[in-house]
Amino acid sequence: MLNQLINDLNTLKNPAKSEILQRFFKTWPWEYGEGDVFLWITVPELRKLSKKYIELDKKELEELLASEIHECRFLALAIVRLNFEQTKDENIKKVWYEFSLKNIASINNWDLVDCFVEYVIGPFLYDKDKSILYKLAISNDLWERRIAIISTFDYIRRWEFEDTLKISEILLQDKHDLIQKAVWWMLREVGKRDEKVLLDFLDKYYKTMPRTMLRYAIERLDKWKKEYYMKK
Repeated sequence: MLNQLINDLNTLKNPAKSEILQRFFKTWPWEYGEGDVFLWITVPELRKLSKKYIELDKKELEELLASEIHECRFLALAIVRLNFEQTKDENIKKVWYEFSLKNIASINNWDLVDCFVEYVIGPFLYDKDKSILYKLAISNDLWERRIAIISTFDYIRRWEFEDTLKISEILLQDKHDLIQKAVWWMLREVGKRDEKVLLDFLDKYYKTMPRTMLRYAIERLDKWKKEYYMKK
C-alpha cells in the first residue's frame, strides 16, 4: 500500500513550482526549515489521499514521518488525525496520541504543527494532566514550543483559557518570530471570546511584550484601547 501511495504522490507533484515553497518555508541552510523538500501537492489533494490510505499501519506511517519530503510527513499526520478523530474509544485515542509523541520530531514545520496538534494532542490532554505541554514550552526545540501553545487552541474553543495564558507567559519573551506569532494568535483567539480575559493579561504584560506580538494580539480591539496598549 505504501508503494502505491508514493506513486500517487509522484503523479501529483509539480517540480516546476516546488522551489516557491522551498523559499516560503525557509528551507535553505541555517533557516528553520533547512532540508525540507517540497513536491507542491495541495492540501485538499493530501486530505483526499489521507482518506484513501487511512489504513496504513504504524510502521508505514513512521516511514512517511521519517521522510525529508514535507508532503509525506503532512500526509502521515493527516492519517493519524483521521484515525484519532474517527474513534470514540479512549484507548485507541491514547495509542494515536502516544504515537504522535513518539514521532514528535517529525512535526517540524509550522503548518505541520498547526494542522495537527490542536486536533490530536490538545484534545487528548483536555481532561488529563497537561504537564507535557509545559515541558514542551521550555524546550530548546522551536517546534516543541510551538506545539505547546497551539495545542491549547482546543481549550480556547471550549472557552477555557488558563493553559493558553500560562503557556503564553512562559513564551512571552521568546525571540523566534514563529513563537511570537503563535502566542499573539492564541491571545487574539482568547480575546475574540472574552475580551476581559485578554485585557487582564495585557494589563499585566503589555509593557514588556514584544511589540509585534502586542500589535497583533490587540488588532481586534477598538481604536482607543489599541492606542492605550501601544503606548509603552
